[in-house]
Amino acid sequence: MLLLVLAGACAPFDVQDSGPRTPPAGLDRIPEPTPREEPRSRYGNPDSYEVFGRTYHVMDSARGYEEEGIASWYGKKFHGERTSSGEEYDMYALTAAHTRLPLPTYVRVTNLENDRSLVVRVNDRGPFAHDRLIDLSYAAAHRLGFADQGTARVRVEALTGQNESGGPSLGPIEGPVRIQVGAFRDRDNALALKRRLESRDIRPVRVESERGRRGVHRVRVGPLDSQDRVETILGRLRDAGIQDTSLVRD
Repeated sequence: MLLLVLAGACAPFDVQDSGPRTPPAGLDRIPEPTPREEPRSRYGNPDSYEVFGRTYHVMDSARGYEEEGIASWYGKKFHGERTSSGEEYDMYALTAAHTRLPLPTYVRVTNLENDRSLVVRVNDRGPFAHDRLIDLSYAAAHRLGFADQGTARVRVEALTGQNESGGPSLGPIEGPVRIQVGAFRDRDNALALKRRLESRDIRPVRVESERGRRGVHRVRVGPLDSQDRVETILGRLRDAGIQDTSLVRD
């Protein structure tokens, strides 16, 4: 097993952590990181590693990753310490820790309790409590509205596989594909986005809803059956200010 530098995300569960007494001015205006292709970091990406007697396997690729679970956050206790990737942890940056995603990976995290969504860059390992999915920086938790309560139920969607323009990396188009442009707990929000897209001549748009208490309403464009058509729609989405998209292959 490679010896990892594991920062706040793998701290003993009884370690007390906190954020600042008062959020600093401008915290809500920190730009979200722009998803882009990066080489794997030199540190923090072994095939597998063990923490607290449990073995974790690092994913070969983040492409297509989507999962729901509990998010927590870490702050002052580890501010300035080294992360698993070797970078310095900054509790005011929009970053995160995950046990299995390659470092670095860009993900969109959606707080399922209030529909707030944010792009963060995963550059650390953790959390290692069995009921936790992702550990966010203090700034990210603050922006998602759960810094005071400590945890929240979230959806994590990988944005890896993006090209420099912010859209999905296409590769060859084999069969119909759709472009996902949003996911909401509130169906009215999804329908509002659908109307906005249609007003920009972005069609066809469908809202695909999951049933159940924690149902999700996903806004997707398509099906699209050619690379030219996909690139045209991606251009219109960028013109509409929507860059965080993902391809869904049927």
